[in-house]
Amino acid sequence: MTQNLNPGALAGIRVVEMGSFIAGPFCGQLLADLGADVIKIEPPQSGDVMRQWGAVQLDGKSLWWPVIARNKRSLTLDLRTERGQEIARTLIEDADILVENFRPGTLERWGLGPAALWKANPGLIVARVSGFGQTGPYSRDVGFGAIAEAMGGLRTLAGFPDRPPPRAGLSIGDSLAGVFAALGTLAALEARRKTGKGQVVDVGITDAVLAVQESILAEYSATGSLRERTGTRLPGIAPSNLYPTSDGQWVIIGANGDAIFKRLAEAMGNPGLAADARYATHRARGAHQQELDDLVAAWTRTLPLEDLLAILKRSAVPAGPLNDAAGIVQDAHFRERGAVVDVESEEYGRLTMQGVTPRLSDTPGAVRWVGPSLGCHTHEVLSERLGLSPADITRLQADGVI
Repeated sequence: MTQNLNPGALAGIRVVEMGSFIAGPFCGQLLADLGADVIKIEPPQSGDVMRQWGAVQLDGKSLWWPVIARNKRSLTLDLRTERGQEIARTLIEDADILVENFRPGTLERWGLGPAALWKANPGLIVARVSGFGQTGPYSRDVGFGAIAEAMGGLRTLAGFPDRPPPRAGLSIGDSLAGVFAALGTLAALEARRKTGKGQVVDVGITDAVLAVQESILAEYSATGSLRERTGTRLPGIAPSNLYPTSDGQWVIIGANGDAIFKRLAEAMGNPGLAADARYATHRARGAHQQELDDLVAAWTRTLPLEDLLAILKRSAVPAGPLNDAAGIVQDAHFRERGAVVDVESEEYGRLTMQGVTPRLSDTPGAVRWVGPSLGCHTHEVLSERLGLSPADITRLQADGVI
């Protein structure tokens, strides 16, 4: 555990997290990063499935778990038992927030729905994340991020038009849902400050995907136009694309503004391009996008990436490398900002991971510890929050409740 860190803006906020996979737990991660005390309830023996997820592992241990469960306390509890539900209900009585991402109706079946919980804790905020939300014809259907990305229109925009649309390589839909759940939860906290009342924050993964769809619905509504896959570029926005370098790398350049394009033309040693009627204006460059991309690529292909980036930086042309994880962890900018951090842990050794976003100037969040071992905080939480004795906890273990 990292010591002597700012407690964070959400210090003192008590969160109980139920559920597994990504969307709900990512919301919990964001709250924990900002200082909330997040107690993660996991099934005994098996734990959250994220403990096993990830194609790349370290000695059989997931490398996803230490990130998505960082800063949380792990409590094992069988929520399918009456005693487990009773313990959860008691824990939630003095919590500020409950985060859950079970299939809609599950909490109600366990007697842990919002209406029941508000009887003892009327200020409780219940963040509910599910595939399709708590209402609507699909609400009771099983839903995952990949399904939501397809149904919400994200997947159809990815890739090239002459082949099936690929996934992004990350669980974007789940992560977006977690971000919106955290945003809604913080808004609900502010509303509670004024009213004293809690409320439900209802986020469907499909909702989250739709929320970032820019103008595609308005475009269809007004003109009947359907935005399509365009590969590495945006139609009509030029030059703004990936371009090859002489050392086999890629650089992304965004020089579609008139003044910026003029600087790019000068950097290319061809200032006359900016005066050419085919490229002098934004619309003209968009109309001649392919030939302009070919001109830029012919230039970038003559230079190694490092030299190319130096030229573009001196010319104030927006550009950057196409980074993989190795490039990211070695980037001095990310390191200095704390966007990439090293965290020491007993189980994993030193791990590099992304830092906390957003950055707050006076009460910043921090990675205090990585995802904990299964149930390692069970005794601590039950004695601290419920006042249970060691003998009580031992009996619960013997009964398989924890």
